[in-house]
Amino acid sequence: MSGQKELDACKQAAAVKAAEYVHDDMILGLGTGSTAKHLITALGERVRQGLRIRGVPTSEETAELARQFGIPLNETEGAWDLDLAIDGADQVDPRLNLIKGGGGALLKEKIVAAAARRVIIMVDYTKRVPILGHPFPLPVEVVRFGWGNVAKQIETMGIKPVLRERAGRTFVTELQHYILDLHVDKIADPVDLDARLRQIPGVVETGLFVGHTSLLIVGTPQGVEVVNR
Repeated sequence: MSGQKELDACKQAAAVKAAEYVHDDMILGLGTGSTAKHLITALGERVRQGLRIRGVPTSEETAELARQFGIPLNETEGAWDLDLAIDGADQVDPRLNLIKGGGGALLKEKIVAAAARRVIIMVDYTKRVPILGHPFPLPVEVVRFGWGNVAKQIETMGIKPVLRERAGRTFVTELQHYILDLHVDKIADPVDLDARLRQIPGVVETGLFVGHTSLLIVGTPQGVEVVNR
């Protein structure tokens, strides 16, 4: 099995396992990204077999895929009482702290995670790291007004921020913000860094997810590993 096919198989295995935690009448937060696509596929099959659930999507991409698989969705502009949120991550450390936001949906994902009673994170084995940071940048969502000043304040912390671009254009989130990707060698104290960044006027949210994860599901070539907090 080639490397990419192996990783995709690991993601799928983690997603299928995560779907086992979903039961009738649950309201779910549905994550965004490649592993979340496998989750929605698995849930869609169960919905066809009679599973009764409703979802809150964290992106338009997730919403469209959920509709294709017949998963009913709640309105996103209300208040929800979520039984469970299931999502992927870009990095996860031994304390189950995360970096998320590689796909640009970090603000919606954090709002959903904060609203859920439990949060299941599903990853392939390459996303587990001894310490968060390099080589994956830390995304920080910022308002467009004065984003350069926000970047300058971040630079005073000894961190290099890079304005995210896609196809030669500045990347704009679904909520119409910019993303600064912060290149940090080692994030020794995610709680402290998250707090300091969010104190900067213009920072909307960071891609550090600290204390949210209830259960980690890891797809590996040898099988699926489940890690409880």
